[in-house]
Amino acid sequence: MTFFETLQKRHCYRGKFRPDPVPREDLRAIMEAGLAAPSGCNRQTTSLIAVDDPALLKRLHAVIDPPAGETAPAMICVLTRRVCAYRDKCFATQDYAAAIENMLLAVTALGYESCWIEGHITDDDRICDKMAQILGVPDEYELVCYLPVGLAQAEPVPPKKRPFEERAWFNAFPAGE
Repeated sequence: MTFFETLQKRHCYRGKFRPDPVPREDLRAIMEAGLAAPSGCNRQTTSLIAVDDPALLKRLHAVIDPPAGETAPAMICVLTRRVCAYRDKCFATQDYAAAIENMLLAVTALGYESCWIEGHITDDDRICDKMAQILGVPDEYELVCYLPVGLAQAEPVPPKKRPFEERAWFNAFPAGE
């Protein structure tokens, strides 16, 4: 699959996963793709924890309510440190967003499915804090997202995208919009 085919094929998968384990070398390749993402002022605020131990996955999913990605044989938890890059500017959100997109592309290129799960765990009930405690994450890090990773149980149905002409233009925003 070419790079541009990978871009077009990537989508969020919210279905059931097959139980086939994800080999560590694939998880490592996905994580390396994430860590290769750009980082504001090279502060490298994003860190990652891959979880493939079934007992640990069960403990994590016990605190994720309502469930999301619970049948995936692996997950990658995304951590950030909110540190200033320069002056009073912090680019942690941009850093981890770039890392997540790189990982989602790597997931697709390797033939797996995933979904960016963030708001579900960072809402007022702070599921992310419960997950971080289970994983022994130090206080200076914040668990902001997780990506379930695995093979789809059913054929994924990609979402419909609005046409290019409705969302992208050359030289100016179109008149009358």
